[in-house]
Amino acid sequence: MGGMTATTPARRVLLAAPRGYCAGVDRAVIAVEKALEQYGSPIYVRHEIVHNKYVVQTLEKKGAIFVDETAEVPEGSIVMFSAHGVAPVVHEEAAQRRLATIDATCPLVTKVHKEAVRFANEDYDILLIGHDGHEEVIGTSGEAPEHITLVDGPEDVANVSVRDESKVVWLSQTTLSVDETMETVDALKTKFPKLISPPSDDICYATQNRQIAVKQMGADADLVIVVGSKNSSNSVRLVEVALGAGARDAHLVDFAEEIDEAWLEGVSTVGLTSGASVPEVLVEGVLEWLAQRGFEDVELVKAAEESITFSLPKELRRDLRAEAAELSGRPAAQTSGE
Repeated sequence: MGGMTATTPARRVLLAAPRGYCAGVDRAVIAVEKALEQYGSPIYVRHEIVHNKYVVQTLEKKGAIFVDETAEVPEGSIVMFSAHGVAPVVHEEAAQRRLATIDATCPLVTKVHKEAVRFANEDYDILLIGHDGHEEVIGTSGEAPEHITLVDGPEDVANVSVRDESKVVWLSQTTLSVDETMETVDALKTKFPKLISPPSDDICYATQNRQIAVKQMGADADLVIVVGSKNSSNSVRLVEVALGAGARDAHLVDFAEEIDEAWLEGVSTVGLTSGASVPEVLVEGVLEWLAQRGFEDVELVKAAEESITFSLPKELRRDLRAEAAELSGRPAAQTSGE
């Protein structure tokens, strides 16, 4: 700090709250850890349990094996489905391969799946707002593929057609930008005036709260750092929300060492937050990195209180090793991982 003059603005960090783990991520990560404790390794996980590089690497070290497809899991093993949810066909594949399954789908994603099934049963055309290829979108679409049309942002609305304009409903991926989603909904309502909304908002509480916190600090920040992985939809959205709220610059990093010192040029206020799948240890690493460069003053920007928790997947209360052995017709000792 020795070289600072009286005219140099004080360096500070605005730390967003809430940030980091949401209830669904917390539940999914604990579920993998508990399964490894209870049944030994390996526990196979279909797709990344949550979209975070550090979490996946940590769980791999403990004995989790991440696979892209159910077909990669050896028969008679235990497989866990990620927090993003899977289509019914994946459950069928697991049954065919005689796998014992643990479903770590976030309950808020399950809610959207159930809405899709209900509206499909009532023969609605369902317009699913979300990002093409995202795991959650693939899972939700799979609940009623013949009824669901993906709408990937406001510019996609022009391409949408439906069978009956009086029977149309919109649903959404849970991790989108609230503002952009409402922009898409408004465009859809202009095109389909009878469009109905889901019974309750599909964008999850955690996504919304993290965006609100970033909006509150965005205008005051010269630079916003979002800790999160590039394949994490909600983390990428936080960068967009920060820029939209008036931050001069915003970047997504997995770890403190990815921060470029050049970003700090002319910066006196850094905003800091993290996506819903990011452990707090990574945020602490960034705070230390910033403190070493004179950003020692940390102010909390609090947007909401979060007290939601979800109970662990019910399958963890059963003996899945015995179940896997029974399904594959092998004696349990061989599958115990010992």
